[in-house]
Amino acid sequence: MPKPLSEYNRKRDFDITAEPSGKTPAGKRKQSALSFVIQKHDARNLHYDFRLELDGVLKSWAVPKGPSLDPSQKRLAVHVEDHPLSYGGFEGNIAAGQYGAGDVIVWDRGVWQPHDDPHKAYAAGKLKFSLIGEKLSGDWALVRTRLKGSGDKEQWLLIKEKDHQARAASDYDIVQAQPNSVLSGASVGKAKTRSKKKPTLPSQLTPQLATLVDRAPDGNWQYEIKFDGYRMLARVRDGEVRLFTRNGHDWTGRLPRQVKALHALKLKDSWLDGELVSLNGDGLPDFQALQNAFDSGRSLDLVYYLFDAPFINGQDQCDAPVEKRRAALKDALAGNSSQLLRFSDAFSADHRDILESACALHLEGVIGKRLGSPYTGTRSADWIKLKCRRRQEFVIVGYTQPQGSRSGFGALLLAVNEASGLVYAGRVGTGFNQAALKHIYAQLTPLTRKTSPLSKPLTSTQGQGVHWVEPKLVGEVQFAEWTRTGLVRHAVFIGLRSDKPAAQVVHEQPLAPDASTRPSNAIGDVTITHADRIIDPQSGTQKQKLAQFYNDISDWILPFLRHRPVSLLRAPEGIEGEQFFQKHAERLAIPHIKQLDPTLDPGHARLMEIDSAAALVGAVQMGTVELHTWGATSDKIETPDLFVLDLDPDPALPWKTMLEAAQLTLSVLDELGLQAFVKTSGGKGLHLVVPLGRRDGWDTVKAFTKAIAQFMTQQLPERFTATSGAKNRVGKIFIDYLRNARGASTVAAYSVRARPGLPVSVPISRDELLQLRGAQQWTVANVMERLQGLKADPWAGFAHRQKISKKMWDKLGANPPE
Repeated sequence: MPKPLSEYNRKRDFDITAEPSGKTPAGKRKQSALSFVIQKHDARNLHYDFRLELDGVLKSWAVPKGPSLDPSQKRLAVHVEDHPLSYGGFEGNIAAGQYGAGDVIVWDRGVWQPHDDPHKAYAAGKLKFSLIGEKLSGDWALVRTRLKGSGDKEQWLLIKEKDHQARAASDYDIVQAQPNSVLSGASVGKAKTRSKKKPTLPSQLTPQLATLVDRAPDGNWQYEIKFDGYRMLARVRDGEVRLFTRNGHDWTGRLPRQVKALHALKLKDSWLDGELVSLNGDGLPDFQALQNAFDSGRSLDLVYYLFDAPFINGQDQCDAPVEKRRAALKDALAGNSSQLLRFSDAFSADHRDILESACALHLEGVIGKRLGSPYTGTRSADWIKLKCRRRQEFVIVGYTQPQGSRSGFGALLLAVNEASGLVYAGRVGTGFNQAALKHIYAQLTPLTRKTSPLSKPLTSTQGQGVHWVEPKLVGEVQFAEWTRTGLVRHAVFIGLRSDKPAAQVVHEQPLAPDASTRPSNAIGDVTITHADRIIDPQSGTQKQKLAQFYNDISDWILPFLRHRPVSLLRAPEGIEGEQFFQKHAERLAIPHIKQLDPTLDPGHARLMEIDSAAALVGAVQMGTVELHTWGATSDKIETPDLFVLDLDPDPALPWKTMLEAAQLTLSVLDELGLQAFVKTSGGKGLHLVVPLGRRDGWDTVKAFTKAIAQFMTQQLPERFTATSGAKNRVGKIFIDYLRNARGASTVAAYSVRARPGLPVSVPISRDELLQLRGAQQWTVANVMERLQGLKADPWAGFAHRQKISKKMWDKLGANPPE
């Protein structure tokens, strides 16, 4: 009898192919539902591989046309060799010369539930089952036929059963409507489809943004001048040229000559990226002149420097290396005769010489782009900016009276957005000419308000004689440095910015491209020992970088840590080494950590609290990765001020199931009259957090959350369970209420998780729920980008005032504890 997966192994050379080896079968996963996966495979012929987990392997069928939701369309399914369970997560390219060479993506995945004994049904050639996937659901059948195929391969039919998920093919083709991966969003078969139909040009495009760094990193980079202007995207579609700002505002009508010059290029479907600038007499960008040109309506002679082409002449270049995209753009501009369009050349000199020259010419700085990098439409470390002086946008929140012969105003009061709201960042009183004073004052006057928009009041000296305004205007300011108290020094006003909303203005922190090369391992007054230790091999994150991350995110996480006992998940050797949970201070001296009153937890060492950025860094220095908090504050430890419902799924369930479960649970909480707030767990599921007034004790709150979990389980027993343990969670979602007991804890909002990639537990608004791609969507690498782009606090309205009422207990069919 052949060994399991022997045919799979025989066909592959695992020294060449990137596919997972099946030489040592993992066997059926314990305590989990049976998984299914459908992989879209662009081999010699594009087809779909339908795989069902059974007996520790993936039973596999090749479906040439893919699944159909129409019961009348019986799709041919050719039975092929079994695949290992690990193949279910495989995406990538199978090398040329190997069996099945070509691209593979995970088109759908989830769990399958056989209607009868799956072994007998499979042997009989008539499998009936239900799918719970990201795309496919409902009832299906696989039926073996007597048709003869090539070789000895069995011919089966994949058939959609008639149920509420079925749809006529004339109304909807799911293969065409949803072509991409459920894991990465990637697609396959571009080369083949382009010969028949060119890719659709998106109607909107989000620009790639650069990350501010304090020095250039190692590696292969190319550098360009950082233009001091307005970011502008050009779309060419069906012979029409339109220009858009970085925020999507249509400025076509304001730039007619630039539009005409672009039209003369005779491009087909394209998106071009560049910067609109005004050049002074020396041929250098002048931001003030640029602003004056728009304010006066004289924008005709502005120069549009182009530096990227995500789409050009009908070709999607987003995944192509930056140097290839720029080469295609340069070719497209070869016949350009207009002085209003120019290509932004890269420099071959060392970046330090380029930056030094740029600073000597009083330019803003340089932009570096990593060779080989794609165009992702996000802020990433593949594009970096090095500035000659500190320079960024600020929200204008007020002004002072002018002195002497000066008109309009004396100085502008500046602010940035932080988690607590608008925070004062100093003032700027230089850099204005008479025209600017008059123009800006005219815009300030209608915004006058009586009270300060700042989250914290100014000192009597700082606030003396201030006229407050609504925080709507954004100004760009150049300055020498930030003071320790968060104010700018030696500030010079550059100009107003109309291309960036006030809500997106934050304190820009230059990042070190490689933490291991820092001249000092100290963050504040905490020295990080073993700073280059790899905490997470997957991302390569070192201990120093993790400590810096917690320091940088301190304004966001500290409101959820202060005044609460904290428990630490420590992984001193990294997340692949030993991990242990620590609730008490014991003998471990963590720099700056606060030890609480010993009476809060009698018979044990003191509980701990983290109430400062220094304590966060100190915790990382002692090996901490995760931070978990109690549901009560230390001053009223016996009366919780919140409860948490942790939706914890069977890992085999698709993400769509988690989103549906969250919506159902939120609906129950809404019906009870309780406002709930959502955050990703950073693990597998979601946390629903309900703030409470401090009235009921631990036993009551825990009993109430148990009643909610049991109510959900009674209503939908096929989806939920209120009983802990992996065996009770198979194919279901466990509503974990147990963390609402005294002494239990939940991972804090904005805490890192000790998992590959270092995901972060992140609060979201309910409006964002259905757009969420997974519980590990945000990581140490990208969560700051989210925070900088927030227009509003996703947990606005979070307040500890809700109370559990008798009416709520009645709706759940339960009684409070005696």
